[in-house]
Amino acid sequence: MKVTPTSLSNRVEVLDLLRGFALLGIFIANMIHFQWPYLYMDPYTWFSSPGDMATFKGIDIFIEGSFYPIFAMLFGYGLNMQYEKALANGTSFAPIMARRLAILLGFGVIHALLVWSGDVLFTYAAMGFIMLAFVRISKKWILPIAALLYIIPNGLLYGVTYLVEKASPNSLLAGYADIQQIELAISAYSLGTYGEIFSFRFFEWLMFGFFGVFGGLIIVLPLIMIGAGLSKWKVLEHAGEMKGRIVVFTVVALAVGIWLKAMPFMGEPTSAAQMLQSLFGGPVLAAGYVGLLLLLSQIPLFRTVFRPVTKAGRMSLTTYITQSVVATTIFYAYGFGMYGKLDLATGLWIAIGVFVIQVIFAELWLMKFSMGPLEWLWRKATYGKNLPNKEGKGHRLS
Repeated sequence: MKVTPTSLSNRVEVLDLLRGFALLGIFIANMIHFQWPYLYMDPYTWFSSPGDMATFKGIDIFIEGSFYPIFAMLFGYGLNMQYEKALANGTSFAPIMARRLAILLGFGVIHALLVWSGDVLFTYAAMGFIMLAFVRISKKWILPIAALLYIIPNGLLYGVTYLVEKASPNSLLAGYADIQQIELAISAYSLGTYGEIFSFRFFEWLMFGFFGVFGGLIIVLPLIMIGAGLSKWKVLEHAGEMKGRIVVFTVVALAVGIWLKAMPFMGEPTSAAQMLQSLFGGPVLAAGYVGLLLLLSQIPLFRTVFRPVTKAGRMSLTTYITQSVVATTIFYAYGFGMYGKLDLATGLWIAIGVFVIQVIFAELWLMKFSMGPLEWLWRKATYGKNLPNKEGKGHRLS
């Protein structure tokens, strides 16, 4: 039986709206990594100026770690939509999805090695291969299983960290700064040749990206499973019918999420507090943001005003990759060499400005084409044929 991508008429618009806002939040959070050797310092003690500290506090509470969970859940949501489409059409799901994931894995490696070491596509694709089996779990069980897979290992990790820190307060290096690595990062990214940047980026990706996939098993994979479970229950499609429950859920999730995210600022920014903030505060606040956007998307004026953001969400792969290309060009030596030279507020406004330009570009591009350029390349490689890319004739990915 003939296998084709999902058509334009079968998409859920709010899915792209959520993707668009998630891409903005991810870019703002990533901007600190583009600007500074963030991996090698404790930001709670590193930033000394009032402006940098205020900007960092705002980003850390409201942005950092609270938008990648949205993107992970949407990845699972779309994957399950593809699975259910294959079941309905009587086509084979695993072979074509495995091919798509392998291509996404390739995009991730190229992105990580040639553009930016903080790539997430590699991890998403790797977890996607596991989801080829897990997506078959019934809708009755997939959400509780995902919750247990997340809560148990991360809860144990937090518990061990808390106990170790209580027993020996200085053992977890709160307030650390790896001066040698900071100097190497600044030397490579702000002054080095492309070859020197490549070498340092490769080292970073091996340490934090490639081997970070194992951490994805207890963080990213359960979030993808939650997204698949929500897709099985058709939450986005029936959000209007669940408005009352979504209101209550959203209020609770926002309140609890902000409280957990603010933990390091309510006392000493201990390792345990930071872990509680990132492992639990981030996903809870992300859930609150999803609920809030689902409620706002019921308002026609909101949908009209932010429809251009939806277009950026439709081109999520292109949007994500070009964010890295633009940011590294601004901050790395082969571009404008601004690494370590701008304050955090400037970086924040750069992220917002670049995203606005991306939204405008997506709006103009999709007036003529049905998918972004990288999305078209992904689909062409997946389905092994020339797919039309004219508006109204193309195909798209759920």
